[in-house]
Formats: sequence, structure tokens, C-alpha cells
Amino acid sequence: MDHHPEDAMTTGTLPTMRPSMRFHRWLNNDTYAAIALAAATIAALVWANIGHSYQSFWDVHLGFILGGADFELSIYHWVDEGVMALFFFMVGLDVRRDLTLGELRSRRRAILPVAAALGGLVLPAVLFLAIAGGSEHAAAWGTVISTDTAFAVGMLAVVAPRNAPRLRSFLLALAVIDDIAALTVIAVFYTSNLNLIALLLAGIGLLGVWGLERLNVWRVGPYLLLAIYTWGCFYVSGVHATLAGVLIGLLMPVYPPRRKDLQFASQIFDQFRQAPQPDMAQRAREAVTFSVPMNQRLSTAIAPYVNYLVVPLFALANAGVVLSGSTLAAAFASTLTWGIIAGLVVGKTLGIAGASMVVLKLSPGSRLPGLDGPRLAGVGALSGMGFTISLLVVGMAIDDPMAADQARVGVIAASMLALALSWAIFRVSRRLMPLPRPAGEKLERPVDPEDDHIRGREDAPVTLVVYSPIGYDYRRRTAVALRQTRNAMGDSVRIVFRHHAVEGAEITGALALEAAAEQGRFWEMHDALIAERNALDTDCVRSIAERIGLDVERFETRISHQEDWERVENDNLDMENAETEEKTLIYLNGTRVDGPLHSMELVARVRAAL
Repeated sequence: MDHHPEDAMTTGTLPTMRPSMRFHRWLNNDTYAAIALAAATIAALVWANIGHSYQSFWDVHLGFILGGADFELSIYHWVDEGVMALFFFMVGLDVRRDLTLGELRSRRRAILPVAAALGGLVLPAVLFLAIAGGSEHAAAWGTVISTDTAFAVGMLAVVAPRNAPRLRSFLLALAVIDDIAALTVIAVFYTSNLNLIALLLAGIGLLGVWGLERLNVWRVGPYLLLAIYTWGCFYVSGVHATLAGVLIGLLMPVYPPRRKDLQFASQIFDQFRQAPQPDMAQRAREAVTFSVPMNQRLSTAIAPYVNYLVVPLFALANAGVVLSGSTLAAAFASTLTWGIIAGLVVGKTLGIAGASMVVLKLSPGSRLPGLDGPRLAGVGALSGMGFTISLLVVGMAIDDPMAADQARVGVIAASMLALALSWAIFRVSRRLMPLPRPAGEKLERPVDPEDDHIRGREDAPVTLVVYSPIGYDYRRRTAVALRQTRNAMGDSVRIVFRHHAVEGAEITGALALEAAAEQGRFWEMHDALIAERNALDTDCVRSIAERIGLDVERFETRISHQEDWERVENDNLDMENAETEEKTLIYLNGTRVDGPLHSMELVARVRAAL
């Protein structure tokens, strides 16, 4: 399960899940999206090998002429340069969000996926050029540098071990960097015959989008009009028009939900509850919509359309290859085909795994549970499913239809081989180097004095690591037991606190602790929260911050920006690794404490450890 900051707004759960909610969850399932893409690919192959309607359909021209600009394109090009702009728009949204709120915001957390992505970019291109560089199609090296996020993430859920949830976060961060690199390559190496006036007009369109964002415009309409205008300018300029999508996506505002917006929405909803009239319903709907930043709102809205319409339609238009004996013979005798296969399958696997292992060797702090050599190699192999952007680059880099078919055979074959290789790596590593079982029995992430919150002497012979939310159970029971244990055992024991926050009040408490830690007051905030009798909310933690002498404005800004969510989520992933239904876990010198967690039991265990 992925925990998101937005969950902080959740105050309860529905007793039953409505059919519409189940359908929405189905639409956002990574594996189903990958299956839809695979089905479209198979449909394209079948269609292309039955009669001659496949090519004739995609060659039909549609469009219009506007002034001196000719927008009359074949259906194939409308898909590649028009419809796919929506896919790249979602890529831009993902990149902006990951750089602002996600894994790539922290330099420490970003170093591993950044290094892995660079290895997965350079080595595949080198291998491709070593095999196909002497041919007339050497310019197609861009086909081997990108990862199809939809395919890779969907298949990761099928082939990866269940007790390594960080693999998904790692793959997503790696894919974001891959996408940035691939789009840069498209813009720099696959653009010719520039129309500088049209490019300048496109820049004005982007400035307009930026201006709307600065003016806090929250309705979609103005952005949509400027997006269509900017796309048209990019198309006329000679730059691949899909780049308009990613650039506009990068400009969409993204930030954690702001307290003032949430309070306003709550006030309007209370008024609607008092007077449930249509006009108040409209105002409540608008207030809730306004409280969610444009980036997150659009990501949620368009993801199903991109996953189940845009990307499958692209596959249907691009994956159709006549698989006759002569076509396959020509493909597998071509250095172009083998260059693509070697780059995507061998280059991605070795490049990502090799660069990752170098980082883990030089920077042990980057090592996290589940991210070891075999598992990283499995992700590297899965990243060889380049499919979407690989096929897009084939269409831009290769004019010869026969050579383009050979390249497509290489891309499709590489994606199948990459999936098979990833499955084999995960399967073998599960037998030869299994992850700790039973999950959660041992503390997977060692205590780090520079990062962890420690109470007591750092060199104490006994360490109690507690994972818990700041909820009723912890405040009334576990925290009391820990305090009494430390009082009884003195400096022979140290307490390390880590988070397990998944619900609204729990997340509020966790973020308040980290915001206080930034001012050197973690344990003061911790003790004040323990003593608090009321429910934890923003007003409560603000009052505590004032009472213990924090810089309240700095404290609240840090919470509202959720700058420490990544830290909290990292602890949550440890608990997810543990595969337990318990809210609180305690480890004594690295071994989980099972049974009662009262002070007498803990004191007895500490004495036994001594």
C-alpha cells in the first residue's frame, strides 16, 4: 500500500466500498494498465498480419489548414504528435511532482536512482552504437535509453518480491530521470528545420501558462486553451509537438494541501450541511477543487485516459509489424535489431545494476531494505521494457519502412526478453539470497545516529527501536512502558523512535515531530504530544509549539509544505516490509519483541540482554 500526504485529510472509512470506488481503484491499478498496453500490442500485431487494412487505415489523412500552417496529418501522425502529447503532459506532471514532493527532492535519497538512471542511459547507448553504429541507422540510438513506466511498474507488481516495497519507489524515481533524458534527446537530436518564429510564439504560450499559475488560476479552461495554442506552435516550429505536453506539465503548480485552503473548504462544506441548496453544493465543490493543486488534480483526472486510451492507442498505431518469415529473417539478421535488443536488455540490466552497486559501495547510507544487488538487477532488467518512447523514437529516427519494422521487432522482442530476464533474476535471487523471513523479525535498517531520533547515550549497550504512530495506544501505553523501562535501566538503554503514520491525526503528529526536530526539539515535542489529552490536529500542535518555545511560523510552514513526509514515508515502508497488522513494533537490539509490551516485560528483556 502506498501512503500519500493527502491521506491526512481522511477522517474515517466507508463501511463498504461503492461500485464506483471499486471501478476507480481498478482504473488506477498499475498491472491492469500494463495488461491493457499488452493487449493493444497483440491486437496491432494480429491486425497487421490480416489483410492490408492496417497500413491503409493509419495512412488516412485528416485535418485542416490554418493560415500558412498545415495541420492535415495522417491518423498515425495525429496519434504520435497529437494524442501522445497527453501522455507526455502526464510525464511532465510526474516529473514536477517528484522533484517538488517526491524521492528526487532529497539529495540523499536521489543519489541512488539518479546514478542508476545514468548507468541505464549510457551503457545501452554504447552497446547499441558498438553493434549498429556502423550502419546507416546509427541515429536510432535513442530507442534504447528510455523505460516504459506503465509496462515496467505494472509488471513489477507481478514479478518482484512482495516484501520489498521500496523497489516500486526506486523504479518510479529512475523512470522519471529516464523520461527527462529521453525528452532531452528527442528535443536535441531528433529536431530539424526549426521555425524560430513559431518557436518564439510557443515560448509566449508557455509564459502564458506560467502566468496563469502565478495568478493562482485554478480552473482548467484557460490552461487548456493555452495548451492547444502552444501545441500548435510547437508543431509548426518543427520540434516534436509532444514536447509541448511535457513542458506544460512541468509548469503545473504542485504543493502540499495548504491549511488555509482546507479550512476554507471545511467552512463552505459546513454551510452546505446547514443549508443543502444547489448553489451551496456548487460552492462546496469549487472550494474542495480549489484546495487540491492543479498538478495533483490533473494527474488523478487524466491517468485512466492515458493508461487505457492514449498509450494503448499509440501501441495499436505503432506496434503493427508483418511477422512473415522473410520479415523476421531480415530483422534478426540486422545489426539494428540486435543493437536495440542488446541495448535494452543487456545495457539496461548491467548499467542500472552496476551504477547502483557503486553507489551502495561508496555511500552505505543509500542502502535501504530490499534495495540490494539482486533486486536492483531485477529492476534494471525490467527497465529494458522501453516500448512506448522506443517506438516513438523509431518513428522519428528511421525513414525506411523496412528498417523501421526491424527496429520495432527489436523493441517488442527486447520488452519480452527484459520481462523474462527480470522474472528469472527475482526468482533466482529469492532462492539464493532471500530477503529476511519471516518478514519483520529482524530490524532491517540499522540505527543511524546522524538520522535517527535517539534518547539516551549513543553507546548504550541495549537499543530499543520503536515504530509507532502518535496515537492513543502509544500515548497511553507504549510511551509509558518505554519511559518506565528507561527509568529502571538508566544509561544502559537508549530509545530510538521511528514513525508509523497512515491516518490523519497520526500524520499530523509525525510531521509535527519532524518539524520540531528541525529546530532541535524532537523529544520536547514528543513528550508534549504524549501528555496531550485532546485529539491531535493543526491547532493542537501549534499550541504545543508555542508552549515549548518553537519558531511557530517556521514550524507551521514546514508542516504545511510537508517537507518531512519523505522521512515519515521511509519509516512507513519499514513497517510495510514487516508485513504485520500491528500499529506498534519494538525491536530490542535488532530482534522484534513479541508478546506484551508493558514495562515489566521490557525491563526483564533488557536485563536478559545485558
